[in-house]
Amino acid sequence: MSPKRGDDVPAPPIGSEWRLRFATNEAAKGWGELCAEAAGNTRRCYEALRSNPLSMSDPDRQHRLRGRLATAMLGGSEYPQWEYEVTAGGRVRYLVDETRRTVHLVYSATRHPRDTDS
Repeated sequence: MSPKRGDDVPAPPIGSEWRLRFATNEAAKGWGELCAEAAGNTRRCYEALRSNPLSMSDPDRQHRLRGRLATAMLGGSEYPQWEYEVTAGGRVRYLVDETRRTVHLVYSATRHPRDTDS
């Protein structure tokens, strides 16, 4: 997704920070909705993913998914899939490319994804 006039300017990663990218248009749209609904929590999510997307320090908030959701494909490669709880219902799902130090946001929304309801 190329930036265009009126888009927010993303901060480039510096030092040991990870690069964050939207993997889907839906994730980009949902991110905007999370920012509007819970700016502070969304900012904390952003900072957590930038500094350590693989953190296990707060497993209730940030954790690797299990079972059939433990990995996902992107661009022909399989990556571990993680989730960050932004609000009680709001979630961000992301894939971690350790080689490129890139976090691919595949789902962002103010509501919990339906695929974990069963």
